[in-house]
Amino acid sequence: MLKIAMVEDDSELAEVLTQYLSKFNISVTNFEDPFIALSAIALEEFDLIILDLTLPGMDGLEVCKELVTKYNIPIIISSARSDITDKVIALELGADDYLPKPYDPRELEVRIKTILRRFNKQMPKLEEVKEVFVLDEAKQEIKKDGKFIKFTPAEFQIMSLMCKRKGFVVSRYDILDSCDFLNSDEDSGSIAVIINRIRHKIEEDSKKPEYFLTIRGVGYKLVE
Repeated sequence: MLKIAMVEDDSELAEVLTQYLSKFNISVTNFEDPFIALSAIALEEFDLIILDLTLPGMDGLEVCKELVTKYNIPIIISSARSDITDKVIALELGADDYLPKPYDPRELEVRIKTILRRFNKQMPKLEEVKEVFVLDEAKQEIKKDGKFIKFTPAEFQIMSLMCKRKGFVVSRYDILDSCDFLNSDEDSGSIAVIINRIRHKIEEDSKKPEYFLTIRGVGYKLVE
């Protein structure tokens, strides 16, 4: 099993990524405090580090600099900071990749594979992981367990957005902003009606959803 150290103060994101990567026999230990992370990395051997830049008490670029100076461990920067200067500095310091947030956990898993291949480390052999929901944007189709589900245009746009951000909370504002079939005058009740229709199509029991969850006061999340 591969061991990854994650330095991320967003506990919800860390939990989502930890659960997702566990499917690939990757063990993730997250540290919200960069000083504790540096101490742990000094004592324990890790195969890779996922590093946020906006951290309490110490900037992620400083953490990156210290890690590169002391260890030969591949580093993926995972950051919501959009300034291109941060990306350039991180890569110049020695980070191996820079992944801007938000991103699909599947992309992170692929980048981990690519970087470890460069370091001549192998991903553990795994059984194939089957996804419940598969989005094909080119065909404008969404399948559940390999079966095509027919959606209205508004339903498809919402479900498409949720598939792209699978595992992450999507706010009602994000839904309004991303869906052409809704406008700024649509209230949350209208969105709820459409989501209820989606649940009737993808859930065994729409009143007790297993996949399309409501995160009270925040928005919605699609999970598998």
